[in-house]
Amino acid sequence: MEERYKKTKIKSIVSWIIAIVLALTATIVAILPFVFMIINSFKNKFEMLTKGVFALPQKIDLANYKEVLSGGFAGYFLNSVFLLAVVLALILFISACAAYPLSRFKFKLNGFIYGIIVACMSIPIHITLIPVFQMTKNVGIYDSIWALIGPDVAFALPISVFILTSFMKGIPKEIEESAEIDGCNKYKMFFKMILPLAKPGLSTLAIYNGVNVWNEFSFAYTLTQSVQSRTLPLAVWDFQGQYAMNTPMIMAVLTLTVLPMIILFILAQDKLVKGMTAGAVKG
Repeated sequence: MEERYKKTKIKSIVSWIIAIVLALTATIVAILPFVFMIINSFKNKFEMLTKGVFALPQKIDLANYKEVLSGGFAGYFLNSVFLLAVVLALILFISACAAYPLSRFKFKLNGFIYGIIVACMSIPIHITLIPVFQMTKNVGIYDSIWALIGPDVAFALPISVFILTSFMKGIPKEIEESAEIDGCNKYKMFFKMILPLAKPGLSTLAIYNGVNVWNEFSFAYTLTQSVQSRTLPLAVWDFQGQYAMNTPMIMAVLTLTVLPMIILFILAQDKLVKGMTAGAVKG
């Protein structure tokens, strides 16, 4: 009995050691590129060539950041913020309105509609680039920030409705039954009861889709042409051509581009985890 206990304890210790080593390895692999990017963004081109890419900067020099910010980066940033706000508002509202009847009501086409939505998740984004391009040209919104709203919303809706439908199915039906007894209609029930209870799921969708919209490149590159209409992923593209031989400057652009989403994820990671797990817990 004692020998079996010792073997079990040894296996447990070995398992913990393996888990810790794997976790540390994954953390280093994830963080190292970002650390490398920040360190080199504070160097000048000469220092990077002479000292190497892995050496610490001699001083914290903000010249690269000042030049990037004075070179039109703010316009790209504001376009991305505007696009993100509009697209997220539309995605969350439309997906909530679609997920509510699919999860709470029983009707003939429920399964068919849900199946179509799930099937739309498998459509590759690249096969729609030319049709969407032609559509925006015909409508007259090509080369404007408005051209990006429709495609970003359309491609985010299937996965959003899928996730939110699964989440809303976990909300107890007894809550709705009690509200109906008190005279609450479906509209009030949706806005005053279901939506507040679905906040963890909505927060998850906001973070998930927010990162995708912030980093979206294909539609932004295809549907915009002028600097006034372009978003942050294209700022990296444009600045890369402008500072092709100045790697520290490109590192500064990359740092400014990814930093907002990293800060947002760190601040909202508890809501993301709660939203991903809450829909799976049923009483």
